[in-house]
Amino acid sequence: MIARRGRSEDLSWLIEHDDASEDWITRCIQFEEYFVAEQDGTLLGFLRFSRFWGKIPYMDMIRVLPSLQRSGAGTALFRAWESAMIEEGAQHLMTSSEWAEADPQAWHRRNGFKAAGSIDFRFAQPSPEIFFLKDISGTPEA
Repeated sequence: MIARRGRSEDLSWLIEHDDASEDWITRCIQFEEYFVAEQDGTLLGFLRFSRFWGKIPYMDMIRVLPSLQRSGAGTALFRAWESAMIEEGAQHLMTSSEWAEADPQAWHRRNGFKAAGSIDFRFAQPSPEIFFLKDISGTPEA
């Protein structure tokens, strides 16, 4: 399995598997804001990110096909993204999940994230959003 930057040839698969609009997915590919996990030419999952305040790498979404979860694809995606952000000189990584989502929160914590606060978006989702930060400032370049 490899994790790599998303490319234009991944567009149709990403449109099918990401909830974002086609325009947004196209834009994210253009700005190299996708990583995909691939095995034997088949895509298994993706990680989409942006930059909070235009600076802090923020993992918007990580998704692995349900039948392939717990296969290591999510970890491979995260490690590829983390390494790329370290190489780019980022000091911190940021992500979030809904307050009521215990499994995603446990995953974030296992990968070195610490809770940093929450915001109540109940107009858009059933529970508050909890934000996580990971300090990568002392991590040697990959």
